[in-house]
Amino acid sequence: MTSETPESAAPLDLLEVVDSATQSLLTAVESLRDSDIAEPSLLPGWTRGHVLAHLARNADGLVNLLLWARTGIETPQYASQFLRDADIEAGAPRPLAEQLTDLRAASDRFRGLARAMPAERWAYRVRARTGKELPATVVPWLRLREIEIHRVDLNIGYRPEDWPAPFVARMLPDVSSGFDHAASAHRPADAKPMTTDPDQPPPPSFTLVATDTDFTTTVGPDPSDTISGPAAELLAWLIGRGEGAGLKGFLPNLPAWL
Repeated sequence: MTSETPESAAPLDLLEVVDSATQSLLTAVESLRDSDIAEPSLLPGWTRGHVLAHLARNADGLVNLLLWARTGIETPQYASQFLRDADIEAGAPRPLAEQLTDLRAASDRFRGLARAMPAERWAYRVRARTGKELPATVVPWLRLREIEIHRVDLNIGYRPEDWPAPFVARMLPDVSSGFDHAASAHRPADAKPMTTDPDQPPPPSFTLVATDTDFTTTVGPDPSDTISGPAAELLAWLIGRGEGAGLKGFLPNLPAWL
């Protein structure tokens, strides 16, 4: 008898979490008005409508990755960066009812295909939009990240401190490893890349210490400063969803997390 590895086991528990997060998101969006859709989100240059359109198209993009894993036929997450951006721009101005209908339908497509995935196909490796190769088991996690982070970006009362503890516990190591140049060869397959200007110095080094969990890590080859605080606030600061007002230590400028 062979044992299942994390890459080969069907992520059924995580699918339950994605379903719950999706329903919570939809319930929150239902409370908005049409006039709220055109209001700014927390993402520069994006309205709430942009965020909602992105969430719908992301679900469809991840459906493409699940189709790739299920059939073995290469199906890119998005046909092109241009079309991805154009779809978001076109979807942003729609009224609330259309936004909700689209987001529900895209979420249902994702849920249906994920639930129908044959157990042996979860280990099949695909490539995300960033070019990273990863097993299909990571795809539900990618969806959960989008839901939790962009729900904050909608600026409708959901804050980083509202993130579920298990989400923060998995996301914080993923993100911090993305800053660590010394460990760049060992980054998780689903870690999003950091963007840096080649004319600028490399990102700073520091130690992260979560005061409400046992998480601690070093970032960079020679950390000289320690930054401490609640895990959710550390995560929010690292990904640009918080200024770190509740953190202790010197907070350097960070490259953008995309």
